[in-house]
Amino acid sequence: MIEINNVSKTYGKKRSLANVTLTVESGEVIGLLGPNGAGKSTLLSILSTITAPSSGNVTIGGLSLKKNQKAIREVIGYVPQDIALWEELSVKENMKMWSKMTSRSLSNEQLQSLCSAVHLEGRWKEKVKNLSGGMKRKLNIAVSLIHEPSVLLMDEPTVGIDLQSKLEIIRYIKQLAAKGKTIIYITHDLNEILDVCHRFAVLKEGKLEFVGTMDQAKEKTGEEAEENVVYKLLHD
Repeated sequence: MIEINNVSKTYGKKRSLANVTLTVESGEVIGLLGPNGAGKSTLLSILSTITAPSSGNVTIGGLSLKKNQKAIREVIGYVPQDIALWEELSVKENMKMWSKMTSRSLSNEQLQSLCSAVHLEGRWKEKVKNLSGGMKRKLNIAVSLIHEPSVLLMDEPTVGIDLQSKLEIIRYIKQLAAKGKTIIYITHDLNEILDVCHRFAVLKEGKLEFVGTMDQAKEKTGEEAEENVVYKLLHD
């Protein structure tokens, strides 16, 4: 579904990504791990067509990023780390505004169904500024799914929220994966990697240092405890 081929990104003299090559299969959930500044968000920004790579190419569903950006936007949903909502508008108004920006025009019932799926029942008329951080994160996810994308790009969707909201989001991501969504998932939480992802990748200083399962990571590092495995991958 997603082919990333020798993708690099530089900002002036600063290198953010260096020859990253990665294949993500249809229906796969892959986690991205790495220290701050490793290039994780830059990679998602490229995949979501927000940022152009300096070199290399990406294909999503057979569509080349260089030639088919508009078509690619139809098949991807992007959940940014920053909340992308209008604080002064209600949940309903946010959903309707984002719906108008997509190729699909959904009814109120369809939009409410999306909100219910992320446990926002009863919040339809409430202003976003009055929602908790966890509720805003869940609404951020609902917005990204309005146009029914087959690929979901998620940049730390559970950062800084309460435990209940975090567990609800994790459960929903697993439901989306079970329905065949292809998901690339940035997180610093090892438990989320183990619970949600089929494989994970480690980025360090813009370079892809590892891609595989936890069992493969244990074999590579010679460690058994998952915490030690990830520590070694990040620091060796």
